Amino acid sequence: MDKLFIEGGSVLKGSVTVSGSKNALLPVLAAALLTPEKCVIKNAPALSDTNTMIRIIKNLGVQVEVEGSVIKIKSGNFKKFAAPYRLVSTMRASFCVLGPLLARLKKAEVSLPGGCVIGVRPVDLHIKGLKALGASIEIKDGYVCAKAKRLCGKDIFLGGAFGSSVLATGNIMMAATLAKGTTVIENAACEPEVVSLADFLNKMGANIKGQGSPTIEIKGVKSLGGAEYENIPDRIEASTLAIASAITKGEVTIKNVIVKHLSALIEKLEEAGVTVKRGKNFIIVKRNGSVKPVDVTALPYPGFPTDAQAQFMSLMSIASGISVITEKIYPDRFMHVPELNRMGADIYREGPYAIVHGVKQLNGAPVMASDLRASAALVLAGLVAKGKTEVLRVYHLDRGYENLDIKLTQLGAKIYRTKQ
Repeated sequence: MDKLFIEGGSVLKGSVTVSGSKNALLPVLAAALLTPEKCVIKNAPALSDTNTMIRIIKNLGVQVEVEGSVIKIKSGNFKKFAAPYRLVSTMRASFCVLGPLLARLKKAEVSLPGGCVIGVRPVDLHIKGLKALGASIEIKDGYVCAKAKRLCGKDIFLGGAFGSSVLATGNIMMAATLAKGTTVIENAACEPEVVSLADFLNKMGANIKGQGSPTIEIKGVKSLGGAEYENIPDRIEASTLAIASAITKGEVTIKNVIVKHLSALIEKLEEAGVTVKRGKNFIIVKRNGSVKPVDVTALPYPGFPTDAQAQFMSLMSIASGISVITEKIYPDRFMHVPELNRMGADIYREGPYAIVHGVKQLNGAPVMASDLRASAALVLAGLVAKGKTEVLRVYHLDRGYENLDIKLTQLGAKIYRTKQ
C-alpha cells in the first residue's frame, strides 16, 4: 500500500493532458458483452478500476487484450453469467454488467456492489428498471439473481430519492437494446458518460435516441455487432487539475477536455476570482488574487458534479470568507471534512451542508484518504499547506486518476510516493 508525501508551497505552471474518463469507460467495457464480435475501445486510462472491470469480464470467459490505452474485447459465445463478490465488492461500477448479462444470456448473478464509502448507494433503480423489462429478480446470499425468457420494451420512470442514477440508466439502456419493442426511460441521467455509452451502443447497431436528455428512447434490435470507439476525456480529472492550479495560485493549460462538460465548475471558479480561458479542447486556469468564498450545490449534470465537491471544498478552505457546500447527490459524502480540519481548515458539517470558514493557511499533517475524491481533495490541500502532508491509503487515488501525482509533479509540485 502506497502513501504520498507532499511539500506544500509550490506554484503549478505548465501544461497537462487529461486522460480518458473512468466513469465513461467502465460501462462501455460492460456493453462489449452484448455482442460476440470484437469491440475496440481507445483512450482507456490505466487505473486499478479499469483492471478490476477487465478481471470481471475475463472471469466470465471473455477474451480481453490490452495494448497501452487500447482495450480489445471479443466475448464470442461465453456461457458464464456470474460476477463474483471478490471482484464486484471492490468497485460499484462493476454492477453495470448486470444488464448486458441478462440481455445476452437471459440470466445473471451479480454480487451487490462495493467501492468508496461515501454513503448509501442502493441498487433499487437498477432492479426496478430490469423488472419493468420483464426480468424476475431476487436477492440471494448477497447476489442479485435475475432471469428473463424475453425482455420486452416498457416505459420506465427512473426517479429516486436523490434524482436520476447514471449507472441505473446505463444498465437499463444496455438491457433494452436487445429487448423486444421500444423502451422509454423517463428521468434518465443526462451525464456525458450516459451519452458516451449510448453513442457506443449505437455504433454497435443499437437504436437509441434522446441521450443527454431526461427522456431516452431505445428501440430493441435482434443483435449487436462489434464497434470501435474512442473514450471521452475525464471531466473529473480535468476539474481536479483546474482546482489544483487555482489553489496554488498557478497558471496551467489543461489539454484534451470537452469544455462544455466543465461549465458548472468553470462558473464557480470564476465566481471565486479565478480566470479561466476557454479554447477548442483546452482551458487555461490562472489565479492572481485571493480566493473568494462561493456557495456550491452538488447536483446531477449539468449541475456542479458531486465528484468535484471534495476538491472544491479544499479550495474554499482558504477563501477569504464563508462558503456553504451542499451535497444533493450523496448527503453523507463529507468524509474529507475531518481530515481537512486536521490540516487547519475550519469546516462544520450539518446534515447535507458543510459550512466552510476560510483560513489564511493550511498546515501539513498526516491524513487518511477515505474514498477516491476525498483523496484528491487531500492532495490538493497538501499542495498549498505549510510544511509536509502525508496522505495515507492512496490506493483510492489510483482507482480513478491515471498518474495524478506524476502529472502534478511535472507541473512543479513536490510529491513523493513511497510504501506505507
